Amino acid sequence: MLRFLCSCCFSSENSANERQPLLHPRPSDLNEARSARQTRPTHSDAQIVMRIGRLVMRQVCVPELDQRFSDVAETFNEQHERYEAMVRHITNLRQSYGCNQNDTMALTECVGMIRDEHEARYRVSLQMKGYDFSLIVVPVGESEEEPLPPHLSLAQDEVKGTSESVKAIISKGTTLQELIGWLLRSKDQMAEQVKGAAETYQEQGRLNENLKENLKEVRRAKELSLGYKQRAGEVLTEAAQIVGAYL
Repeated sequence: MLRFLCSCCFSSENSANERQPLLHPRPSDLNEARSARQTRPTHSDAQIVMRIGRLVMRQVCVPELDQRFSDVAETFNEQHERYEAMVRHITNLRQSYGCNQNDTMALTECVGMIRDEHEARYRVSLQMKGYDFSLIVVPVGESEEEPLPPHLSLAQDEVKGTSESVKAIISKGTTLQELIGWLLRSKDQMAEQVKGAAETYQEQGRLNENLKENLKEVRRAKELSLGYKQRAGEVLTEAAQIVGAYL
């Protein structure tokens, strides 16, 4: 439900509030994201938010449009967080086993190193069902009664986290492109709606500027989202190739 009223745009004490994000960014695990937690971001803060990928919207005082922009912001920021999580899980896996020293996010080398390191006590393989993939560990001989080594158990968790993130990135990307497509196709219609919402010429100028900034953010989100979805698809494809290689 929309949490603000259109009448707020005509109040002088709230004129600064229209520049607030429709969706306040949640804290990121990246250190750079700390500046994005401000309720009212400064120009410098906004640059930091843009650099790390999060989406910030302005109010245009047309409830239907504000809700649509809010939906785009929420969906994109969720996808962005999932992308960060995917990168983090793969990085943790790589660092845990010292693989992929060329700083890529490829899984093949890591899975191979895990198999080789534990082959005397465990049969390690990657299993895939639909869009879900996981690291399967089967104890051999006396190892059946022993708990898994901590770093092997951690590897299972990181692969599971990677799989969950990949699936969410792809799903949110599909939804997001539909939302963005409507907004970009309707920019002329939206301009007329925003014009009708303004009571003064000055207010019209401010709301038009907000609309332009929102559309810039929408286009930026479209480009970044497609990149996130493509990278997640590459990870999913590689997982399928790993599974096929050991069948």
